[in-house]
Amino acid sequence: MKLGIVTGIPGVGKTTILNTIKEILSKDNSKFLIMNYGDYMLRSAIEMKYVSNRDEMRKLPLNVQRQLQLEAAKNIYKDASSLGDGLSFLDTHAVVRTPGGYLPGLPKHIVEILQPQVIFLIESDPELILKRQENDKTRARTDYSDPAVIKETMDFARYSAMASAVLVGASVKVVKNVEGDPSIAAHQIIKSLV
Repeated sequence: MKLGIVTGIPGVGKTTILNTIKEILSKDNSKFLIMNYGDYMLRSAIEMKYVSNRDEMRKLPLNVQRQLQLEAAKNIYKDASSLGDGLSFLDTHAVVRTPGGYLPGLPKHIVEILQPQVIFLIESDPELILKRQENDKTRARTDYSDPAVIKETMDFARYSAMASAVLVGASVKVVKNVEGDPSIAAHQIIKSLV
C-alpha cells in the first residue's frame, strides 16, 4: 500500500491539484484512489444515524466526532490497502484552526492507523491564497482572510505534519502550488509516492 496524505490550508488549491493527479493517473491507466477524510466521516455519521447532512457534523459532541474520525481512518486504511501496489491519496488537513487553538488533523491514534508513506503540505504565497479565496464564491473562508493568519496556519501545519510523520516513519514534503499550472505540484506528488 502506498498512501500519501495531501494537506493544505483552505484556498491553497488542494482540490485542483488532486483533480489534476486524477487526470494524469487516469491517462496512464494507473491503479489509484483519491479519498476525502470528511466524506468518510460523513458516511459513518449517516450510517450511525448521528446526522443527515455535512453541516450537522460540526455540531456533534467531541467524543462522537472522535469516534467518527476513528471509524473513517479504519475505512480509509481498508480501502487504500485493497489497491495493493496502487497509489492512494487522502485529502485532509494537517491542522484545524479553531477559536480554542490549533487541533492536529493527524493525531497519533489516527496516523498510526493510516500508516502514510508521505505527508504532503501544499503551500502558496499567502497573498495568492487570499486572491484564490476571493475568486471562489462557492466557499466562505473569512477565518483565513488575513495573510498573517494564513502564514501562521501553514507554519502550524508544518509542525503538525512533522510530528505525525515521526510517529510512523513517514516523510514530509512541501509542494508549492504554482499559479496557473497545478500539474507541476501534481507531478511532484506522484513522483514522491511512486
